[in-house]
Amino acid sequence: MAAATLRSVLRRNSLLPLFETYRLRDLFFFSSSVDLPAAVGVTTSPDPHFMVEYLVNSCGFSPSEVAKFSKPLAHLRSTEKPDAVVNFMRSQGFDGAGIRKLISLNPNYLCVNVEKLAPKFQFLRDLGLSESDIVDAILKNHGILLFNVQRSIVPKLELWESLLGSRELVLNRLKKTGWFFSSSVEKTLHPNLKFLRDECGIPEERVSVVLRRHPQLISRKPESLRALVARADELGMPRQSRMFVRTLDALLMVSKERFEAKVEFMRSFGWSESEFSSVVRKVPTFLCISLDMMRRKMEFFINIVGDTPSFIASQPSILLYSLQKRVIPRFRVTEMLKLKGLWTGKYKFTSILVFTDTKFMEKFVLPHKENVPELLDILRVAGTWKGNDTLHLASEDEEGLS
Repeated sequence: MAAATLRSVLRRNSLLPLFETYRLRDLFFFSSSVDLPAAVGVTTSPDPHFMVEYLVNSCGFSPSEVAKFSKPLAHLRSTEKPDAVVNFMRSQGFDGAGIRKLISLNPNYLCVNVEKLAPKFQFLRDLGLSESDIVDAILKNHGILLFNVQRSIVPKLELWESLLGSRELVLNRLKKTGWFFSSSVEKTLHPNLKFLRDECGIPEERVSVVLRRHPQLISRKPESLRALVARADELGMPRQSRMFVRTLDALLMVSKERFEAKVEFMRSFGWSESEFSSVVRKVPTFLCISLDMMRRKMEFFINIVGDTPSFIASQPSILLYSLQKRVIPRFRVTEMLKLKGLWTGKYKFTSILVFTDTKFMEKFVLPHKENVPELLDILRVAGTWKGNDTLHLASEDEEGLS
């Protein structure tokens, strides 16, 4: 009877290959610690195969998906708890896809007492989160379902609120950032903050600036953070420098292997290792530029603008500007002015790149728009000019970050 039920479920939902059918059968009928011959003829309390049917029919999984994460549920002897959890999650705004995602992340959620789940949802509602916000927050930080409100969630909330500066920022992170609440306050967050403050001499407010972008900096294991600090030390970055935390932030995004690859890549353009380290100390986000984008920028400044690699290393901020939206259009504007005999030569190109979009337009474009309308065409093509004397501010963020 039980085997027939399982086979009928598999036939109804998909035509699994034969080996998949055997795998599911073995998963639910036999313990990994019991040899097949010994199991024959053994009578056990209801076979846990019924969870296959439950996960397929009640939750919407395919049989092949069930095989990936159903083993932890083999101990269940009824659907009482899973039914209660699924019905509760639906009542809290979770749709079928959200419930399936939670189960696939941790099948044991189907074994949790609903009485332990309800206070977490109430707490999140009391914080001002809407039903959809709560769904987003839990799908991103599903560990909340297992945390104790007073012993774990509240201390984490208070700590992050003090670091980020407002509850609103914490709740936004909670909805958008995975594992935001996963790190232990006592074992990870406090030790990391103490290390940065006491041993590295970095004020907490300086750390907070970086954490607003990348909270994972202090949610790493303490030994991992120490290794990150050691990498910054190797670059010769003084710990008391305001750029030290920003360097940690950049190194967080770049593995040691990628870092070494960038060193070798820039060496091919003639940079020494000391020049590379100097550039990172001045503009740490240089490390986050992809190799392809770095190649295109270096080639443009060297082959088109005529700068030397050493000059670029001395003015590394020029490498952070968008090539397509800022560097190339401004270079073409200056070249057009030279061609028309309107260039005074008062400014170096590096200075021109620093100007805001508005100041650049006022100094180099608008005074000549009647006599040299091509200037507006250059900016129009680059997407920084929409006409009617209205400036569309180009993003100054780096393009091609990886």
